[in-house]
Amino acid sequence: METKTRIVSATFSADLHSKMSKEDMVMISNGENEISAQPDVTAEGKDKDSCDDLKHPRIPGWFAEHCPIWPGQAHFLKVEKILFQGSSKYQSMMVFQSSAYGKVFVLDGALQLTEKDECSYQEMMTHLPLCSIPNPKKVLLIGGGDGGILREISRHSSVEQIHICEIDTMLVDVYKQFFPDIAVGYDDPRVTLHVSDGIAFLVSNAGGNYDAIIVDAFDPIRPDHELFETSFFELVGNALRPGGVLCIQAESIWFDSLDIEKLVTKCRQVFRGSVEYAWTIVPAYPSGVIGFLLCSTEGSPVNFKSPINPIDPNVSYGVAKAPLKFYNSEVHSASFCLPSFAKKVINSKVGSTMNGVGTTATQMT
Repeated sequence: METKTRIVSATFSADLHSKMSKEDMVMISNGENEISAQPDVTAEGKDKDSCDDLKHPRIPGWFAEHCPIWPGQAHFLKVEKILFQGSSKYQSMMVFQSSAYGKVFVLDGALQLTEKDECSYQEMMTHLPLCSIPNPKKVLLIGGGDGGILREISRHSSVEQIHICEIDTMLVDVYKQFFPDIAVGYDDPRVTLHVSDGIAFLVSNAGGNYDAIIVDAFDPIRPDHELFETSFFELVGNALRPGGVLCIQAESIWFDSLDIEKLVTKCRQVFRGSVEYAWTIVPAYPSGVIGFLLCSTEGSPVNFKSPINPIDPNVSYGVAKAPLKFYNSEVHSASFCLPSFAKKVINSKVGSTMNGVGTTATQMT
């Protein structure tokens, strides 16, 4: 599944531009998304471009990310060197060395991860669901082609099968070349890569036998997103065992244009177990935070806020080359604590129905 949502420009100074090949200097465009690599403008050209700069801010030698979803702001990273730029038949990709965040991966103009803070996203998205259920054995990852979530799943010794559904093999290869400590997740012998669209894979694998499904394939989820128009969540529910869990990226609480309330409502209609919203800090993302929606099917009760399957930080298991950097049991529980303004929106929709007994969180006033 490819991302087709953000409008992004990347502008580089003349010295960086001179290191790029002719192929690297062309504009990459995919519908409404855009990545550009341009040299610093001359004084003569600045006046002509001044109006454009107000809409699309540019600082020579810096990568700029801006989007109508979060108007009035842009996120800049200083570029040391462009390491890779190209396109598969699905999406455009760029890797560059930044001054502050290490290597950075950009997909269709959207910053996907940086070496500095990828641990927060990958660890939380994986261990929030897997540490909330006893002895998960079979896990499906939809998207997540970088391999970081695979790396984190591999830390769980109870897991016997790890399936990943990723449609773009070029993306996988780029990550393996430039981010080997993240893509190391593919080295786990329990991993099976299915080169397929996520929805098509779910349709052909509806059997209710996954303990957990992690979805890292949609970004960002707007009110008109395909998730609300298809049976995606129903297909996920059918692929989970009773009491199985889903974790899906669920946007930032700071952007009104991203309708978290609608996403929560949709999940409450499908998943008859628990539905909870958690969040974490990812400094390189536009608002500095990102959310996760955790859901369980009807069956054994799941209390996402209290991990029952903790990871021992003193025990090393799996293919990860380093211990956990961000996640621990305290951070797990704290991630479900919401600021008051977010509680008013989310808690009115979030509740749980455990074995047919419904409970609803109290809304703050």
